Amino acid sequence: MSQNENTSSTQPWTSVQAYTLAVLCLLLGIAGGWLIRGSQARGPESGVSNTAAAVPGGGSSGAEAQPTADQMKKMADTQAAPLLAKLPADPNNPELLANIANIYYDTQQYPTAIDFYQRSLKVQPSNVGVRTDMATAYWYSGNADGAIAEFNQVLSTQPSSANALFNLGIVKWQGKMDVEGAVAVWQKLLDTNPTYEGKEKVQQLIAQVRKHKDLKPGTPAKPLAE
Repeated sequence: MSQNENTSSTQPWTSVQAYTLAVLCLLLGIAGGWLIRGSQARGPESGVSNTAAAVPGGGSSGAEAQPTADQMKKMADTQAAPLLAKLPADPNNPELLANIANIYYDTQQYPTAIDFYQRSLKVQPSNVGVRTDMATAYWYSGNADGAIAEFNQVLSTQPSSANALFNLGIVKWQGKMDVEGAVAVWQKLLDTNPTYEGKEKVQQLIAQVRKHKDLKPGTPAKPLAE
């Protein structure tokens, strides 16, 4: 905690504070706080429904209490157990390893998810869906550089991958405060995917982010208009 915490309300905002508020507002409104998964579908062996896990960085829209970290870990271990039991007989099955990773991802056990994604990619390095999922797991675990590296790896083989381009823009913006880089990536997304279903969302992101492109870390900035 900063020793100036109690007086922060009377001090000028820094660009970091303004960016933080902008990020929160946009994530709750336009981006929804989610990166786009690479493997959208869930097979019968994944063990997790799409609604089983809490939203990273967000809250449930219902009245149910969010599970604790320990509860989420127990949930993951329980759901992964049947698949983990199959591993000794088939340790290099990339689909099995990815399904286990998905369970840990969906229950927000990101370091464990990354480990299984890496094992899957070691066997099948060309699977861009799995690599995109691993990149998002890096981001949610606080490793922006790792996420960027993996998204770029996806784009080296699939330059027009919409999911990778959308996510890379988010990470460049939020993780690196690289506004120009984010806008360039999103523009490439629009140029190479003319029928992209999230086109309007991306256009809104570009417009909003450009409003703050001149902010530099640590410099005074006015609060965003309410």
